Amino acid sequence: MTSLSPRLLASIVAVPVAVVTGAIVFQQLQPADAGAQAPAPQATGPVTVAAATLTERQATVCRALTARLPEKLGQAVRRPVTAGHEQNAAYGDPASVLECGVAKPQIGMTDFLVSMNGVCWHSVTGSGKTIWTTIDREVPVRVTVPGPMEGAAQQVVPFATTIATTVPSTSEKLPSGCF
Repeated sequence: MTSLSPRLLASIVAVPVAVVTGAIVFQQLQPADAGAQAPAPQATGPVTVAAATLTERQATVCRALTARLPEKLGQAVRRPVTAGHEQNAAYGDPASVLECGVAKPQIGMTDFLVSMNGVCWHSVTGSGKTIWTTIDREVPVRVTVPGPMEGAAQQVVPFATTIATTVPSTSEKLPSGCF
């Protein structure tokens, strides 16, 4: 039986190790989205939204709110609205829509209430969307998110802090489940 020379043995071990190490380094240097397709273009046209009739106080509060809203909601870019740009905002395609100065929701005994970032919300799901409405604010704000309820709160959370700091809370007694 012939023995392998130390050089040949070192080569037999080193070459596979170098190949595996190179493959790992190459994989780590690739951008995370290297194989992903480019995102589809988003609609930029106006979103149809009705403008509620507001009192002077409501209009002032809503203008303050919409002035502080972000230009992006995650990857969704803010879009123009057909009416009430001083009280409404829309993001993405299909659009998530924020409306300030809406009617207070009627809350049933089994309705879902949740507190997010200091704001109490009432939510209703149906017709391929989830509607979130504040119940603890002087001027109610509604956010309509397309799609199922799972994940819809992620579209609402970014608005909650702005609403909490911009729209005064109501002095009315809140239902249990809010705070």
